[in-house]
Amino acid sequence: MSKITVKDGTEIYYKDWGTGQPLFFHHGWPLSGDDWDGQMMFFLNQGFRVIAHDRRGHGRSSQTANGHNMDTYAADVAELTQALDLKDAVHIGHSTGGGEVIRYVAKYGKGRVAKAVLISAVTPLMVQTETNPEGIPISVFDEIREGTAFNRPQYFQDFTLPFYGYNRDGAKVSQGVRDNWWRQGMMGGIKAHYDCIKAFSETDFTEDLKSVEVPVLVMHGEDDQIVPFPLTGAKAVTLLKNGKLISYPGFPHGMPTTEAKTINADLLAFIKS
Repeated sequence: MSKITVKDGTEIYYKDWGTGQPLFFHHGWPLSGDDWDGQMMFFLNQGFRVIAHDRRGHGRSSQTANGHNMDTYAADVAELTQALDLKDAVHIGHSTGGGEVIRYVAKYGKGRVAKAVLISAVTPLMVQTETNPEGIPISVFDEIREGTAFNRPQYFQDFTLPFYGYNRDGAKVSQGVRDNWWRQGMMGGIKAHYDCIKAFSETDFTEDLKSVEVPVLVMHGEDDQIVPFPLTGAKAVTLLKNGKLISYPGFPHGMPTTEAKTINADLLAFIKS
């Protein structure tokens, strides 16, 4: 297994396949690099080098008690990209991974990053505050914390339904997709998952979005029940210097899996543009 040990001794697991321009994939909460299987195989076959890591505390990386915040996540990515000597890379993040992407690109991306993609991302800010009155009340995130801390196996089973839009009338439910989400989630550390809820819900990415110079594609499903589009994708694109938005009527939060054919084609067009 490929792992690097970062400054505080945490081991970060990663997959690194192929040659060509590097595409670095950042997964969502509470998953692992395996959530990008559909993209890794597609882009590998298109001649790209594809890399996906497991965020600290998630998947096969160390189940450390500490460092579950966006600054540390981005620093871990910076150490990995440096170790792999990635240049001209495209960083692609889903959900929490989108926040990680924009923080990494803003702080460490100069000279290494060609483009970035935010898919169903938590940017610019999820939680309701005085300056973000239309945000989601903290009580909703407290409920996610409660379910994660004290009822994780069942809570994670149930979470797959809104995640993939499987609770919508006429949805074609894939039990394999649900099981794979649960498998990835249960591989990770419960403390990491608990702490990450604060990281994805309360981190303000406004200044990161404003500072990034490279082209950024924002992709978001209009029926996202986890990270609502009007609050995130629709706002994020207005803060970017060089942003482009594609919104998808009816697509759920987990659209890279359920709508992989569409997402992969649009990603490829952006990368090649």
